[in-house]
Amino acid sequence: MNLQKQIKSNLTAAMKAKDEEKKDTLRVILGEFGRLDKKELSDDEVVKILKKLMKSEKEVLEKKGDETDSRFIKIIENYLPKMATEADITKWIEQNIDFSEFKNKMQAMGLIMKHFGATADGNAVKKILQRM
Repeated sequence: MNLQKQIKSNLTAAMKAKDEEKKDTLRVILGEFGRLDKKELSDDEVVKILKKLMKSEKEVLEKKGDETDSRFIKIIENYLPKMATEADITKWIEQNIDFSEFKNKMQAMGLIMKHFGATADGNAVKKILQRM
């Protein structure tokens, strides 16, 4: 079952369980899907939308001065792939990247992000490269 269908079925389950907060969050997500021209989305497209929603929610919470962890964010995180740790990223870079091929370290970022895809945060990779 792809991620989009899983979210739709979880909405039905949340409605039956009368979990208002989860229901509302899943409706926001499905509303974002509805804004796109496509009916069926790939899991990568769904992950991009979820990350965008999570980022905007964190920004709103920061402006309000609230804690940066809300139930909205926790529900969205359940659908995101497990993120690679800094140790995983550093280990992969050390084993697979030859910095002598690049004018500067940041040019290796494309290769790293291509390998890790949605499981690595670009800002985390950038910080790792700056430390190396």
